[in-house]
Amino acid sequence: MLSILMTVKMASPAEGGFLEKLLNEWSTDGQEFIHTTLPRLIVIALIAFLLSRLLRVITHRMIRVAEQHAVGAGQLAQVKTLAGVIRATGLTVIGLIAGMQALDALGFDLAPLLASAGIAGVAIGLAAQNIVKDMFNGILILVEGQFNVGDAVIIAGVSGNIEAMTLRKTSVRGYDGTLYIIPNSQITTVANQNVGFSVATVNVSVDYSADPNKVMDLLKGIAMSIRNSDQFRQLFVDDPQVLGMDAIKGSEIIFPVVFKTQATKQYGPIREFRRRVRLALEEHHLLPGDPYRVFQSFGDPVPAGRGQAAAEAAPKADPTLLKPQETNPFTGE
Repeated sequence: MLSILMTVKMASPAEGGFLEKLLNEWSTDGQEFIHTTLPRLIVIALIAFLLSRLLRVITHRMIRVAEQHAVGAGQLAQVKTLAGVIRATGLTVIGLIAGMQALDALGFDLAPLLASAGIAGVAIGLAAQNIVKDMFNGILILVEGQFNVGDAVIIAGVSGNIEAMTLRKTSVRGYDGTLYIIPNSQITTVANQNVGFSVATVNVSVDYSADPNKVMDLLKGIAMSIRNSDQFRQLFVDDPQVLGMDAIKGSEIIFPVVFKTQATKQYGPIREFRRRVRLALEEHHLLPGDPYRVFQSFGDPVPAGRGQAAAEAAPKADPTLLKPQETNPFTGE
């Protein structure tokens, strides 16, 4: 019993020394963290915050300057798209640099991390070639201004409006509301409907009996009345053109009318033109064209009831009165 007590008394000072040493080390590390590491982390976070705010101010300033100088809608959309890409890319770069500086401040050795990141980058680059292609193609799209946010386009077989765009992908909102995500590397041909002007052709079908000259004058008058109206005057780039008789199909004559308007602004004038043509044909007692209507002659009317008389002259045979077959259809006997 006495030996055990002596052993405890001998161990207590050692144990107390270990705990005291551990607490002293923690206290020293905590003081060093508070005096050196924590201020450095605060400075890194503050610099990252200021840089991100500066980047946001610069991009917002770009958009505001473009709006104040009243540039075209296409250029304004291009500035907005470029500003969004710059902001997203800049925030990513600032976050990566701030994260690496924070790890270095906490005492992590970044040399092995950077070395492994370089090796991993080569492997990822070989395995993710499509992503690299997406980003390079996205840079070319932005630099060349092929399309911008809000444009009506046909890309990768998809029609719709550009809703969002990054260096890797383009988001297209279809006309039925479907959202399509298209990698930029798959965009090889772009049909941009918001560049320059739009040309729309309306084919008016009139019956063969109508006078072509009167029909052309009538269509031209309707088209020019829409051209000069207060509602659609600002939308036209050039006067509408009536091209003449384009085709004859049965009793149908087709007169194409061409409208040249601002980009994607052709739908309103076209709808109004079709409405007025419908009323004008009724007012001038003109029949619309029908490829299945048979034109008899210029002076002879079609005899009324001709088909009915023929049907009455040849009444249907009663199947109950038919004679049975006298020969075998299989043997011929």
